[in-house]
Amino acid sequence: MNNFPSISIIIPTLNAASVLEGCLRSIELQDYPKELVEIVVADGGSTDRTLEIARNYGAKIYENPLKTGEAGKAAALRQAQGDLVALIDSDNILPQTDWFKRMVEPFSDSEIVGSEPWEYTWRSKDGFIDRYCALMGMNDPLCYFLGNYDRLNILSGKWTEVEVGQEDKGDWIKVTLTKKGLPTIGANGTLLRRSFLEEVEVGDYLFDIDLLAEAVEKRGELKFAKVKIGIVHLFCGGDIGKFARKQKRRLKDFLYHQKVGDRSYPWQKQNKMGLVRFVLSCVTVLPLIYQSLKGYLRKPDAAWFFHPLACWITLWVYGWGMVQGLFSKKEASREGWGQ
Repeated sequence: MNNFPSISIIIPTLNAASVLEGCLRSIELQDYPKELVEIVVADGGSTDRTLEIARNYGAKIYENPLKTGEAGKAAALRQAQGDLVALIDSDNILPQTDWFKRMVEPFSDSEIVGSEPWEYTWRSKDGFIDRYCALMGMNDPLCYFLGNYDRLNILSGKWTEVEVGQEDKGDWIKVTLTKKGLPTIGANGTLLRRSFLEEVEVGDYLFDIDLLAEAVEKRGELKFAKVKIGIVHLFCGGDIGKFARKQKRRLKDFLYHQKVGDRSYPWQKQNKMGLVRFVLSCVTVLPLIYQSLKGYLRKPDAAWFFHPLACWITLWVYGWGMVQGLFSKKEASREGWGQ
């Protein structure tokens, strides 16, 4: 691709000073025409150095009064001017300087509406939970049992177990998405054509995995690219309490937005037997230990042994959260929130 497309990088922030510098530094180091890149930050009211850091890297800053990441993405998208929109979170790091060039290559195919890295980059220096999530290819272990994830998983050797059409193009895979085969694609480094985004309705919130679900509902089929490259996601370092809080926030937000009717990804069609297998594995423990040992043998890292605890925490948080949700469905508070 000789004529590079312009890129609008949209980043929602809320007290993200601990990670934002690394994110923006990795963007600055990209071997991509600087005049074709804009950084659009939508901030939810940070009280730390987030805005100072954003200004230092030339970001355009806008307010996000609703505070959540999804609301921030929607607010930033309204300001984006690029041919492509990159959904990059403040806790992402682009691991190599040709990342953008690799990610935009599939767009030379006019059928491609978006591209996404096919794995999370594993780094030995990261916290054990971040390393575990990179090895699993997901931040929520329940997704492994459901078979619905979108990054390379060391246990399965696949980037998803959802049945999709795949055509290997060398540096990337051309994927056919349909109603019958739709992984949870959209977060942490996804690039989308702005012309494609204009086809879908984005209100006060942009739920990244819902974008493709809505488009598939309208078109019946989409062509997407999984690029054979990674992205770093600093999910929660080695902080087990933060892992539990993020799981709780994920469920509370989902139940609230499901109640108000502004979610469209077909979660109700998920693998019910996978959910049963998850619960039984947590109760009997042995399958979780087996999976930890299997992962360790394939990629030696003590982080694998967080797997049983990650599953137990997820089962408890989701189970208790569903019970609480029978009586009250409220969006998780962002008061005092920070990366």
